[in-house]
Amino acid sequence: MDYQRLLDEIYVEVKPLLAKGKVADYIPALAEVNPSSFGMAVVTLDGSVFSVGDAYNPFSIQSISKVFNLVLAFSRLGDAIWDRVGREPSGNAFNSLLQLEYEAGIPRNPFINAGAIVVADMLCELYPNAEDDLIRFVREVANNPEINYDLRVAQSERETGNRNFALGYFMKSFGNIHMPIERVMDFYFKQCSMSMNCVDLGRSFLMLANHGIVSHSGERVLTVSQTKRLSSLLLTSGLYNEAGEFAFRVGLPAKSGVGGGIAAIIPQKLSVVVWSPGLNTYGNSLAGIQALELFTTKSGISIF
Repeated sequence: MDYQRLLDEIYVEVKPLLAKGKVADYIPALAEVNPSSFGMAVVTLDGSVFSVGDAYNPFSIQSISKVFNLVLAFSRLGDAIWDRVGREPSGNAFNSLLQLEYEAGIPRNPFINAGAIVVADMLCELYPNAEDDLIRFVREVANNPEINYDLRVAQSERETGNRNFALGYFMKSFGNIHMPIERVMDFYFKQCSMSMNCVDLGRSFLMLANHGIVSHSGERVLTVSQTKRLSSLLLTSGLYNEAGEFAFRVGLPAKSGVGGGIAAIIPQKLSVVVWSPGLNTYGNSLAGIQALELFTTKSGISIF
């Protein structure tokens, strides 16, 4: 497969879409991002990298960071995490409060905001300095010691994060948040501010494409069974309440973020990451979804 030629073709075809999405301007620091930016990278299991456009430009990965949090919690706590967070698609917006009332403060899945806040609470219990442990883990799996948080973005999110605080306090009223809310939310906002580029994300997601083994080091992070289960959640819930449409169009386990990134995998083959900050009404990258649909269509490879 000539992945470089494929990426070059996709870039040309999606360019007309770059001006049509809307950046996540409800987070002031993200409102300044150029909506015409576009990067895409493919990283294969043997470490080969193919890229196009702004693939080496760092961006705020936002909710894609929820995957790293979940991997850390799952590797330490195992199936006990499912006592506090579900495994079903939500069918509602990523920051919705609606289902928590009816379901006793148990979020539908770990990729909506409420679920990720619960996982953040778990990590704050496990690690006294959860921020340091998380960034250390991400640097290891991405093989890049320079990856870091963008503190300006974190502060911007904290100042405008009233709904996320509401989610946290609401779940605490049901006993599903154990640590102090301020501590959990500080960690949550910081994790979402993590800055990476398409190639970094591609290298880090290879772990999931490789049955839980970090390709460059050989370290096993998750068991084969755990990797299968996490990848299944990415397929059913990784793109908020557009996950079904994404599975229909693209056919890959993936996680999106409102920074415009989408990271996806093809098990035992590769990871593919796209960044385009213009979002659709669901909070997912407009051009990014089209680029990934073109990737699976033109390459003829998906999980189906």
